[in-house]
Amino acid sequence: MMKFIKNFRKDENGAVTVDWVVLTAAVVGLAVAAYTSIETGSKELTADTDKFLQAQDPN
Repeated sequence: MMKFIKNFRKDENGAVTVDWVVLTAAVVGLAVAAYTSIETGSKELTADTDKFLQAQDPN
């Protein structure tokens, strides 16, 4: 049993998986934040453009 515990403690295969999961979650979080920022900015720009065009006189 002690041999199993020592081998288990030295084994680092699972640690790499945890690192990749954390990194992937961070990348997804940053992508969501960027998408939200871009979406908000584009909606505001579209609304401002619409207001400007509606105010123009076609004559």
